[in-house]
Amino acid sequence: MVADVGLLAPVRAGTAVEDATGDAAYVRALLDAETALVRAQESLGHAPAGTAEAVASAAADTGRFDPRALALRARSGGNPVIPLAADLTAAVAERSPAAAAHVHRGATSQDILDTAAMLVASEATHLILSDLDRAAAALALIAAEHRDTPMAGRTLTQHAVPTTFGLKVAGWRSLVLDARDRIAAVRAALPVQLGGAAGTLAAFAAFAEPGDPVTGRTGASGGEATAQDAGPMLVEAYATATGLAAPPLPWHTLRTPVADLGGALAFTAGALGKLAVDVLVLSRTEIGEVSESAGGASSAMPHKANPARAVLIAAAARQVPALAGVLYGSLAAEDERPPGAWHAEWQPLREALRSVGGAADAAAALAEGLRVHPERMRENLDATGGLIVSERIVAVLAARVGRAAARTVVTEAAARVAREGIRLHEALVQDPALAGAVTPDELKTLTDPSGYTGAAGPLVDRALRRHDEGTVPE
Repeated sequence: MVADVGLLAPVRAGTAVEDATGDAAYVRALLDAETALVRAQESLGHAPAGTAEAVASAAADTGRFDPRALALRARSGGNPVIPLAADLTAAVAERSPAAAAHVHRGATSQDILDTAAMLVASEATHLILSDLDRAAAALALIAAEHRDTPMAGRTLTQHAVPTTFGLKVAGWRSLVLDARDRIAAVRAALPVQLGGAAGTLAAFAAFAEPGDPVTGRTGASGGEATAQDAGPMLVEAYATATGLAAPPLPWHTLRTPVADLGGALAFTAGALGKLAVDVLVLSRTEIGEVSESAGGASSAMPHKANPARAVLIAAAARQVPALAGVLYGSLAAEDERPPGAWHAEWQPLREALRSVGGAADAAAALAEGLRVHPERMRENLDATGGLIVSERIVAVLAARVGRAAARTVVTEAAARVAREGIRLHEALVQDPALAGAVTPDELKTLTDPSGYTGAAGPLVDRALRRHDEGTVPE
């Protein structure tokens, strides 16, 4: 049996996020979640000193916990935590039979798997944030360099009016920063999961009957802690032990954390997808305004240098929204523990993290190596013989010969340009309706596309004033 090594998912193959979300990473996160729970219980006096160390020692022997074996045994109980908890208990018992009694004590499988999923998501989103920062930094440099580089603006696939490449790139960067903000906010809120069998924390209160060391601590009401305070206190301690947030309630069937994560991932995929599809259009042979630094080869056509990174990002952008849709659908999770809705989240969440992580890695490399071809931008601007600035000509002439007359003149001139292959200023200068209204030199200047980019430059400056505040959180 060969593991899934990304044969059909090259966007994430070989990336750091692939390792961070693989089966081995999930097993490690499950073991970390189990260990952290014992550590939290020990910190509150619900387990003898040294118990957590015994569990951690056993959990460190990762070779004992084979992902494939756990997967096969998970079929009988519906999730991999059941066989993992049994194996961990046995491993701890070999070291300390007393400590083994505290493995998984009071927890339900969902507590451990949800917590592990959040640990995996935390590491994966850390990697994603780093790559988004790389992409944004590279795009900022390109936008500044090409602040005033004119190019054809295109609407509905056709030349519209001139813009600048700097403005286009500033827009890409803005989306990358929007994605970063969303990922960072979701990551900061990733919560630990702890509720016990039905989300009441009842088992943990049972461990804190009168006489338990919880007595003498401050409870939720501000007075001396009671057995009922043991569960909420343990949630706080568990959050501290894992580095995750402490949720206000167990969220076994309150799937906001997963839905929010899915939404942020879908947005990020789409934001990076915008960059990718623009690069795909602009790198077409007949356009040739940009190219990737290391184009992909073709199996049949030696002359090709395919924009492979952009292709992979675009593919991810089309897949992740569907994966997020599954996560949103799982919000309808019945009862106190759901039969199926929770289980449906596992693989789509992992694939979303992997796809976005791979796309972010590819986007950073694409931006850092993007080749810009201003000469082709200029050639394409001139392809319509000056018609790309017809809006400008109408506006200027309207003040001199009236709006209706100006539109008629320009429309007729445009037809001549298309019919005779002359330039717009040449067609206009021959129209008797403009005699005395505008000089030939003025018409030539007015039909230069580089002089009609509006506020593109100042807009780039404004966009680049948006800087990242802070570094990627650990």
